[in-house]
Amino acid sequence: MSEHLVSRRQLMAGAAASVGAAVLPVAATGPAAAHGTSTAAPFKLGVASGDPLPDAVILWTRLVHDLYDAGSLRRPVEVAWQVAHDERFRRVVRHGVTRARPELGHSVHVDARGLEPGREYFYRFRALGELSPVGRTRTAPSPWADPSRLNFGIVNCQDFQNGYWPAYWGLADENLDVVLHLGDYIYEYDPRSAFADRAHVAPQTPGLDQLSTLSDYRNRHAQYKTDPALQAAHAAFPWIVTWDDHETENNYAGHLDEIDDTGAARQTPEQFARQRANAYQAYYEHMPIRADLRPGSADLRIFRRFDFGRLARFNVLDTRQYRSDQPGGFPGDFGPEGGGRTNTAGTLTGEDQERWLNQGLLRSSARWNVVAQQVMMSRIRFPNPALVPPTMSNLDQWDGYAPQRDRLLGLLAARRVSNPVVLAGDIHSTWMSDLKLDFDDPASPSVAVEFVATSISSDFPAAFDAPIKATNPLLNPHVRYFDGSRRGYLRVGVDRQVWRTDVRVVDTIAVRRTPVYTSASYAVESGRPNIVAA
Repeated sequence: MSEHLVSRRQLMAGAAASVGAAVLPVAATGPAAAHGTSTAAPFKLGVASGDPLPDAVILWTRLVHDLYDAGSLRRPVEVAWQVAHDERFRRVVRHGVTRARPELGHSVHVDARGLEPGREYFYRFRALGELSPVGRTRTAPSPWADPSRLNFGIVNCQDFQNGYWPAYWGLADENLDVVLHLGDYIYEYDPRSAFADRAHVAPQTPGLDQLSTLSDYRNRHAQYKTDPALQAAHAAFPWIVTWDDHETENNYAGHLDEIDDTGAARQTPEQFARQRANAYQAYYEHMPIRADLRPGSADLRIFRRFDFGRLARFNVLDTRQYRSDQPGGFPGDFGPEGGGRTNTAGTLTGEDQERWLNQGLLRSSARWNVVAQQVMMSRIRFPNPALVPPTMSNLDQWDGYAPQRDRLLGLLAARRVSNPVVLAGDIHSTWMSDLKLDFDDPASPSVAVEFVATSISSDFPAAFDAPIKATNPLLNPHVRYFDGSRRGYLRVGVDRQVWRTDVRVVDTIAVRRTPVYTSASYAVESGRPNIVAA
C-alpha cells in the first residue's frame, strides 16, 4: 500500500471541512477510520454508493445499535447527508436530511441528484450524534461523451465462513471507476468454519442449512458487512450489484425451492415465496441499489442498464427471479448435456427480461456492449468422475438453457451488435472463452467473448482443477484460459480499441492481508470477438 493511498484514506475518513462542519462535525480518526471502515454505532456496517448515472448516485448506509437486533432502534431516525467535491468537505455541493425507518431495518438509500457527469465526489452521513466514515464515489459520463477509458472491477462469491477477504483490500487500492458484483454476496449455510471468527451467526431455525425469516437474512448481511476489507472496497468506489442464488437459497429457480432439499427444509412454492420476500427485502436494505421495494413482496426488479457515455453499455441481468426450473431434476443440477439442448421452453431470464435485453443490445450506440450476469454462458463439458457418460454439464448455467443461449448468440451475430462481452461469476474459478454459434466446430467464428471471475473466498474443489485444465483443449477448445486454484477478482481496462482483463489473485485466504498480484492478462480488440493473451 502506497503512502499516497494511506493519506487519501485518512483524509476520506477523518477529515472535516469549514463548509461542512456547520452541519456535520469532525469525524473520528484512528485505524478503522483510516481504512474507510466503522466500528462504532450507528455506522457499524460502513457506507457505500452505487448505481451511478451521469447526474446521480445512490448513497447507502444502515443504522444499527445492536448488530443482530434490528428492533434495538425502534423509531424513525433522521439522517443528514452531504456530497462534496473534496475529502475535507470544504466544497459541499449537495446535502439533505432523510429518515431511516424501522420497517426497512433503518437502511438509508439517498438518490443524490443534480451531480455533474464523469467526476469524483465524496459523501458522508450524520445520525444520532455520530458521523459516518467518508466514502468516495463517481458519476457516469454524460450520454453523449466518448470517454477515452473505463476501469472497473468484477467480484462475486464471498463465503464468509470459507476464509478472509484479502482480495478486497487489493480491490480498494485499485484505480477504478466502478465495481460490478455478480452475485452470492452472502451464503445461507449454518455456522461451521475452520476460522474461529468466521462462523456464521446462527439463524432462527438451525439445522436446515438455510435462512428463512427477515431477521435471518438481515443478520447474515449485517455480519458480512462488518468485514473491514469489504467496507473499504465499498467506500472506495460506486458498486453495481446483482444477486445470484445464495442471497436467497442455493440453486433456486423462480418460486421453486432447491431440488436437493428434503424434510423440514423442503418448501412448497407458497412457502418459498415468503422466504424469497424476506431475502429480497434484506438484500435491498443492505445494497446501494436503485430499486422499488414493496416490503413483503416476493418480487423485486433489479435488472437495469448503465451507460458510460458512448464507450460502454452494461445490461445487468437477474437470472434467478424469473428462471424456469433446471432441466432433468438431477442432484446438484449436474447432468447430461442433452437435458439443456432440448430445454426449448426453458428460460433463465423470463420473456420480459429477454425482450428488454434484446432491445438494449439492438438500440445501443456504445462501442462495447456488456451483458453482466451470474452464470457461465459458454458451453462447458466437464469430465465425469463416474465415466458414464464421459462428460457432464452444469444445468444450472446457460448449458441448461441452450436454446435461449442460441437465440441470444444468433441475435448478436445476425444484427452485428458492436463488441458484445458477457460477464459471469458463480463457479468460483476464472474462465475466458470465445462464444460461438457452433461450439462443436472449433473453426467457426466467435460472435462474442466471455469473462468469468473467480470468487473472493468461496471454494472451488481442488481435485477438479487439474482434470479440467487437462481436458479443456479437447472438450472445450473455445476456452482460452481457466484457473480454479486461486481466489480474487478481475480488473478491466477498456478504451476505444482494446478491452484488457487482468486476473488479480491472492495465494491464500487463510489470513486477512496478503499481496494481490496479476496471474494472467488477456485482451479483445474492437471488432474482433476473440480473446488473446495480452
